[in-house]
Amino acid sequence: MASHSHGSETRQTLDLAGTRCTVFSLPACGPRAARLPYSLRILLENLLRRQDGRSVTRDHVEAVLDWKPGSTPEREIPFMPARVILQDFTGVPVVADLAAMRDAMAAMGGDPTKINPLAPMDLVIDHSVQVDAYASPDAFRRNVALEYERNRERYAFLRWGQKAFRDFRVVPPGTGIVHQVNLEYLAPVVVRRTVGGETLAMPDSVLGTDSHTTMINGAGVLGWGVGGIEAEAAMLGQPTVMLIPQVVGVRLTGKLRPGATATDAVLTVTEMLRKKGVVGKFVEFCGPGLAGLPLADRATIANMAPEYGATMGFFPVDDETLAYLRLSGRDEAHVRFVEAYLRAQGLFRTPDAPEPEFSDVLTLDLGDVEPSLAGPKRPQDRIALSKAKQAWRAALAEYTKDGDAGRRVPIEMGGERGELTHGSVVIAAITSCTNTSNPSVMLGAGVLARNAVRRGLRVKPWVKTSLAPGSKVVTRYLEGAGLLGDLARLGFELVGYGCTTCIGNSGPLPEPVATAIEQGDLAVAAVLSGNRNFEGRVNPLTRANYLASPPLVVAYALAGTMDIDLEREPLGTGSDGKPVYLRDVWPSGEDLCKAMASVTAERFREEYAHVFEGDAQWQSMPAPAGDRYEWNDASTYIKRPPFFDAMSREPGKPADIVGARVLALLGDSITTDHISPAGSIKKDSPAGRYLIGLGVDPKDFNSYGARRGNHEVMVRGTFANIRLRNQLVPGVEGGVTVHVPSGERMSIYDAAMLYQQEGTPLLVIAGKEYGTGSSRDWAAKGTLLLGVRAVIAESYERIHRSNLVGMGVLPLQFLPGESAASLGLTGTEQYAIEGIADGLVPGKCLTVRATADGGRTTTFTVVARADTPDDVAYYRHGGLLPYVLRGLLG
Repeated sequence: MASHSHGSETRQTLDLAGTRCTVFSLPACGPRAARLPYSLRILLENLLRRQDGRSVTRDHVEAVLDWKPGSTPEREIPFMPARVILQDFTGVPVVADLAAMRDAMAAMGGDPTKINPLAPMDLVIDHSVQVDAYASPDAFRRNVALEYERNRERYAFLRWGQKAFRDFRVVPPGTGIVHQVNLEYLAPVVVRRTVGGETLAMPDSVLGTDSHTTMINGAGVLGWGVGGIEAEAAMLGQPTVMLIPQVVGVRLTGKLRPGATATDAVLTVTEMLRKKGVVGKFVEFCGPGLAGLPLADRATIANMAPEYGATMGFFPVDDETLAYLRLSGRDEAHVRFVEAYLRAQGLFRTPDAPEPEFSDVLTLDLGDVEPSLAGPKRPQDRIALSKAKQAWRAALAEYTKDGDAGRRVPIEMGGERGELTHGSVVIAAITSCTNTSNPSVMLGAGVLARNAVRRGLRVKPWVKTSLAPGSKVVTRYLEGAGLLGDLARLGFELVGYGCTTCIGNSGPLPEPVATAIEQGDLAVAAVLSGNRNFEGRVNPLTRANYLASPPLVVAYALAGTMDIDLEREPLGTGSDGKPVYLRDVWPSGEDLCKAMASVTAERFREEYAHVFEGDAQWQSMPAPAGDRYEWNDASTYIKRPPFFDAMSREPGKPADIVGARVLALLGDSITTDHISPAGSIKKDSPAGRYLIGLGVDPKDFNSYGARRGNHEVMVRGTFANIRLRNQLVPGVEGGVTVHVPSGERMSIYDAAMLYQQEGTPLLVIAGKEYGTGSSRDWAAKGTLLLGVRAVIAESYERIHRSNLVGMGVLPLQFLPGESAASLGLTGTEQYAIEGIADGLVPGKCLTVRATADGGRTTTFTVVARADTPDDVAYYRHGGLLPYVLRGLLG
């Protein structure tokens, strides 16, 4: 049986903690399954359960059982998650696409109600709150009021979707961050479903429209971020086709020493794995160090898998996972069921279990982890705290061209006078999913604040301080430990429950601060407990952005500058006139242990008892009804997406690309932030001018993320990042390009529209790691709507490559060792891409001819990064959505 395992041969009925269940047995597959990494065993179960001889075959099962750790991934399998999870920035366009699909289905004579989630779908509204009010007892109330005022139309649309679509739940605003709500409440770890009158048990698995969906890997749940279009496909019954990955083992030994936090551990892991190179791979943690690593710390490390480049950072379920399920208020009978199922399946890790086979193994002694930051513009650029001052000064040399590192600008706020200079900290934010899920670092920040208050330290009024917990449970346990007031005394008042500063929702800086920065052309800093610090993301005025643990965020707020050695120089002067050092206020193990006693299961149960109900504003909000959405032409937030316009029942035949021009010639590490900004909308940008033309006041612009339901805003925001460097306009930052035929400089959007009028197809050429960062489907959708037919890059981040194919944009890759620079390309040539028309296959080599004005032609080969047969099918259909719709039409 072991060599010919398939669904019927592994189907068993078991009694699991008093529940009679059907399972698809991994032990029945024999020793080949037992040697696999735990993460691949879950993929194997997914195939066994879904094997039907058509979409999932015995060959798929055998491919996983025959997995060879050191081999290059070549075999593909179809993966179908147990559920899908969305946040509101990505969720609104997903629901808009589904609504438009219903319209298109009706227009073609089909049944629009066929467009419905086939996998359960949860959406957590967490990305829309902005830090407008701060350092005030009523900051939370004011920010929530503004959030509803700005987003009422979007929220009403989501409430319509909740009623119109089956298996779609919405967690209202003001509840928490999607990944933390997933970890603390939504994720069952093991799923029970009634199918055909029997109870089916399976491992929990999830695809999410946010790259940090990987946080749930800390609880042993298989899950990662995908673009909205992949999530829609999963909802509509289409599998995610993936290469069986290599699995890199990270063997943990030892335990964190006093003074080192989970944040320091994840920054160390991120640096280590980025250097190793794990893009497209699973990372799975193993070793004796797991025993002393709380689940919250595991979740912190798993959260940042996108930053270290892996598809996942997986921690198998063990006794610590069960302890966390109990701590977070899960039902005891369910916890026993989880344990029984996973033990029966060989999915429960025990200290004496044999270590699985891995493609490679790295070792990290947690005792070697030291206090750290990362920055000033990439999460993998870890800096030891002891070297932070010299690292800042090295960074400053890049920011100041004239060498004037000592420039100072006077400032007065709150009746206090001072000065800003290069390195001044103007934002200190306890924010984002990575750390606000972790009681040890959140309580650590509270203890440090208490100690600082007792010593008479305070934060300067020009530092914008904020506390944005990932769930209401956090404020409950901070309050229970008596620490919420101390944080507030230092300006860290509650500003909202959601993803704020980390995604660019830091809100505006106070006018005196903004004026001083602009007047002095100062390179000032933000310090945040987030996972993303890419250029232009946190705030347009903070050139340097550093990731740090919540306690260090408080410490830097007190210091007020990056130009300080926190291990040797004082944070400030205490009320007794004596210097106070970081070591004087750092939480002791005893203090932290006492504070941790306030984290109780009862607090979790109370806060999640009514999680879907929302506040009075949510409950009283009117929402449309009906199976199809009634689009409002006057809306500036929600417009019917154009992706099904003029769609035919049958796809056309893909053609070669001829006469193409380059819209942007870009360098390495172009992020989805560069491609599709999520922050503020500038009034002099194409998107700003569009909104003003519709009568929208700049104060009501909201953010790009909040307007993702309006393609007219988003296409104008594509490549509009203020820090984008397009080599067609050297020395210029921002969304600017050259319309090559005329030589005229203009915005990328305006150039794209001019090219469209001329009937000219467009290309983007880029360097390494194109599309790193968040899993933004609009980075691909906007690219398509600008008229870009193909992207040529040296390498791609996984999600963005997939999203491009999913929108019908062809990702092409230079051959190893070749680049735009090595080929002498200037971006002003006219391009032809040959080999598409005679049939695209995965990984096909295509010929590119770049002809300069003088007639000189450079010919080179690229690889089509349509990696799977499904990718090729999506491209042939003009994208994944038309492909799915045509399939449902039959």
